[in-house]
Amino acid sequence: MSENLHPIIDPSKMGLGRSIAVLTSGGDAQGMNAAVRATVRVGLYTGAKVYFVHEGYQGLVDGGQNIKPATWESVSMMLQLGGTVIGSARCQDFRAREGRMKAACNLVKLGITNLCVIGGDGSLTGANQFRAEWSGLLADLLQTGKITNEEAKKSSHLNIVGMVGSIDNDFCGTDMTIGTDSALHRIIEVVDAITTTAQSHQRTFILEVMGRHCGYLALVSALACGADWVLIPEMPPDDGWEEHLFRRLADQRARGSRLNVIIVAEGAMSRDGKPISSDHIKKLVTDRLGFDTRTTVLGHVQRGGTPSAFDRILGSRMGVEAVMALLEATPDTPACVVSLSGNQAVRLPLMECVQVTKDVTAAMAEGRFDDAIKLRGKSFENNWNTYKLLAHINPPDVKSNINVAVINVGAPCAGMNAAVRAAVRMGIIQGHNMLAVHDGFDGLAHGQVETINWTSVSGWTGLGGSMLGTKRTLPGKLMEEISKNIAKLNIHALVIIGGFEAYVGGLEMVQAREKYEEMCIPMVVIPATVSNNVPGSDFSIGADTALNTITSTCDRIKQSAAGTKRRVFLVETMGGYCGYLATMAGLAAGADAAYIFEEKFNIKDLEMNVEHLVEKMKTTVKRGLILRNENSNANYTTDFIFNLYSEEGKGIFDCRKNVLGHMQQGGTPTPFDRNFGTKMGAKSVLWLTEKLKECYRHGRIFANTPNSACVLGMRKRALTFQPLAELKQDTDFEHRIPKTQWWLKIRPIMKILAKYDIKLDTSEHADMEHVIKKRGLVSN
Repeated sequence: MSENLHPIIDPSKMGLGRSIAVLTSGGDAQGMNAAVRATVRVGLYTGAKVYFVHEGYQGLVDGGQNIKPATWESVSMMLQLGGTVIGSARCQDFRAREGRMKAACNLVKLGITNLCVIGGDGSLTGANQFRAEWSGLLADLLQTGKITNEEAKKSSHLNIVGMVGSIDNDFCGTDMTIGTDSALHRIIEVVDAITTTAQSHQRTFILEVMGRHCGYLALVSALACGADWVLIPEMPPDDGWEEHLFRRLADQRARGSRLNVIIVAEGAMSRDGKPISSDHIKKLVTDRLGFDTRTTVLGHVQRGGTPSAFDRILGSRMGVEAVMALLEATPDTPACVVSLSGNQAVRLPLMECVQVTKDVTAAMAEGRFDDAIKLRGKSFENNWNTYKLLAHINPPDVKSNINVAVINVGAPCAGMNAAVRAAVRMGIIQGHNMLAVHDGFDGLAHGQVETINWTSVSGWTGLGGSMLGTKRTLPGKLMEEISKNIAKLNIHALVIIGGFEAYVGGLEMVQAREKYEEMCIPMVVIPATVSNNVPGSDFSIGADTALNTITSTCDRIKQSAAGTKRRVFLVETMGGYCGYLATMAGLAAGADAAYIFEEKFNIKDLEMNVEHLVEKMKTTVKRGLILRNENSNANYTTDFIFNLYSEEGKGIFDCRKNVLGHMQQGGTPTPFDRNFGTKMGAKSVLWLTEKLKECYRHGRIFANTPNSACVLGMRKRALTFQPLAELKQDTDFEHRIPKTQWWLKIRPIMKILAKYDIKLDTSEHADMEHVIKKRGLVSN
């Protein structure tokens, strides 16, 4: 849309004279509280009055004490809580017009004309119906004398914005619904725990996960743990699948695997529509193979627990976007849902999304399963295709005679092994011979290279660190030895997995092509670092795991401060010069400030932060959390800031500091990092295979064009390959960061949610998009 359609309005005055109500409805999901908190605080920031509606639509119908004004402090300490603090209920009364009329009356009496609904497709459809009937409901209320003409005039139009809160991720048009990532965390925690006991006893485990008519949780957890078999409602198994399953399980055991994992979505069914239960599969496996088999039905465990960092950030960003969408809405604007596509906030017409969601159910009922997968969206389709390729060994009859080497470079991080496993297996499927390089470029120079096969990487998705071994050494000074080994080992292509060193190392290899012909091979760099500082990608493998580690540590720290009161904690995070971890953890943990290198700060800023905390200690929220990126400023060190706060806060608050250190690099990878690593590893080898065909001339490989050495990165909404040489201009080599970083735009959200009086940048609007494209398939 053109910019003149968005007159520049001061966001802090947008809501003056307006009232917003927020409710959570349907099944609860982790992260709903983050969305409620952001809606309340941003609503108050804009000058609007904000109300809680307790117990979902039931509270809207019953009114009275169920609709209460919300204050800044009333949403404090709820960010880390699962479920929904304001309550949710399935409501029969709202389904009847009479109930909706009572709800309308309650809203009109309080002057509320903006409603923010957080729930699933049923809740959002109900909200849309309520809006469509609004003028009719008002007319009836006027006629029966329940409201005055004046009241009806003031409330002539109802604006509705939805946020999708559902662990099932069953709402079309959005990549991730609030709660999905946390539910995956619960599932993967269980899978990891079960894996150890299953291996001890050589057992087969069948896990049943939630999702009703949507197989997202089952599919992504199968991808993230490398399950042997997955059953989802969108794609029932072919007839005779039982024999195929027996063959696969027996084959895995014959290859030396001590366990089998089968994941079943609760709505799984056969081609003729009959349910497939975990007990049914257990009986099949036990009777036919005689394997010791156990079933675990996860149930409501998946809904519970603390929300993941991703869900808190998602809920917070959606809350901000929802308030903006409500306050910008006109009577002609269709009711919309705010959602996430890649890392972009988008607004989509609510009923288009609901329609496509219904189309999926219809496609499954009619047996159009390929359509059902496509209608679920690109992300679901990619997950399904990747799982099918990697789940089981099926190498081609003809070998390609191509040797592809995989190498880890830089500091270790969680998710590296998932990328290696996917690259190795995808290479084997393509008929290549896969080589593992140990200890980075050092290992390549000294010949620490060996063949790696399908079973060597079994179980790697859930392992932290780097199984290949990694070093920070750059190839520059070892080029002679590296080129000799590339020739000696006949390496035709290279997958480099790592952080900024992998990027710089890749660049050095490309520059060395002029001198060494051996370097003229296709290369791909996969960003994997907790710092998330590799040019060419919005996200790096490993950053999500580090973010969750920091966030859970900050939760514990805040809890201790809540007990002692009047205490401010200063926490130092990793990231080199990149402030991604400090900023995102600040948003996820509800920090008062996050000091980073990219946003310069001086003594006046530090002074302002101290004054802000002094004011905060006068409220009921008597604690503070400050994050500092390790290299944010050479002089304002963690010790300096700690001493400053301690001195200035004397008699008002005391100060403590924590340096988190290397715990941020360790731990088992989160579901996001496993899945992201798996997709990146697989995609990189498919790309190399195509490049090798392009570069094959006169019986040999020769690649010296810029686009034969790329970084594979996530850009906004897609995985893209960008030539290393082209990314040089976007790189600050001295500070090892990209010159443009997308997440800087969401820093103001953290400050507004911490009650700083700053300007919110509303210039980058999430304009209304459309879900339905050609042949009714989904755009994202």
